[in-house]
Amino acid sequence: MTVSPEGWRKSSRSSKTSCVEVGRVADGAAVRDTKDRSAGYFTTTGPQWTTFIDAVKSNRFD
Repeated sequence: MTVSPEGWRKSSRSSKTSCVEVGRVADGAAVRDTKDRSAGYFTTTGPQWTTFIDAVKSNRFD
């Protein structure tokens, strides 16, 4: 049984033309593009999401 993500939130870093939303799944997070929600979403585990957020906060992608 597949459970859909809940509690979608738009990123505070998103602009009007480039938006990302994050939803909760049982063991991690789901991410989708608000411009094309019909394209679906991808999911991550809790540890993967934590590693990604830590990398963003430490400016690893700048």
